[in-house]
Amino acid sequence: MTRVATLQLHHEALQFSAGHFTILSPTERENLHGHNYSLSAAFEVLLHDDGMNFDYRYYKNKLLLLVEQIDRRFLLPSKSRYLHLQENDDFWIAHFQQEKIPFLKRDVVILPLSNITIEELSAWFLQKLTHDQAELSRHQIQSLTIQVYNGPEHSGGSHWKKVVA
Repeated sequence: MTRVATLQLHHEALQFSAGHFTILSPTERENLHGHNYSLSAAFEVLLHDDGMNFDYRYYKNKLLLLVEQIDRRFLLPSKSRYLHLQENDDFWIAHFQQEKIPFLKRDVVILPLSNITIEELSAWFLQKLTHDQAELSRHQIQSLTIQVYNGPEHSGGSHWKKVVA
């Protein structure tokens, strides 16, 4: 009999603070602001006879490394239709409408996203954890859901499911 279990990671260390603004339309954006984010990961796995599948610390550490990359940074999207980034010496200049918004390079992380939202951030974390299909197969992960929270009332999630041929 195949046994399936869900392993959830939601640890206080899986938190980060970051600045951003959401692009609401071609002509409107939020003001610059930030959030204290947290994230969780839910793995659906096949259980082995010993009642586990893999050491959950493996993925916790992977998530911690990702969190470290964006903690205490200002996040900018590189794939927005409405925001254009220009590199200029020590600065990134974000062009939105007629505005030029300068940022010190050392303060910024540019993510391959269309917007900086909790939905897009969850997709970024999910992509980073699911890009190695051999690793997922080795750990017999059947599905993975990432939730990113920007407060107790709001979260955005992304889901990956193993394709069965």
